[in-house]
Amino acid sequence: MSFIAFILLGLIAGAIAKLILPGRQGGGWLATLVLGVIGALIGGWIGGAVFGIGYEGFFSIQSWLIAIVGAIVVLLIWGFITGRRGAKR
Repeated sequence: MSFIAFILLGLIAGAIAKLILPGRQGGGWLATLVLGVIGALIGGWIGGAVFGIGYEGFFSIQSWLIAIVGAIVVLLIWGFITGRRGAKR
């Protein structure tokens, strides 16, 4: 998969992850999209290291599932980090 396609996949996966997760996540849409790209990277790395799967191509359902799950995990971690800091105010 090309670099541009990978970035686009991560951006869309971040938007989908934000729609799936209930409540408000810290950061705006731009932060969510960047975290989606990071989540897609982490999801691909974990998928390859643990399960032996990776990105097949832009239109592969496997690639989309890996990216979305990775984005959800990163958004959850980000929510825990920013949620605790926001509660102290």
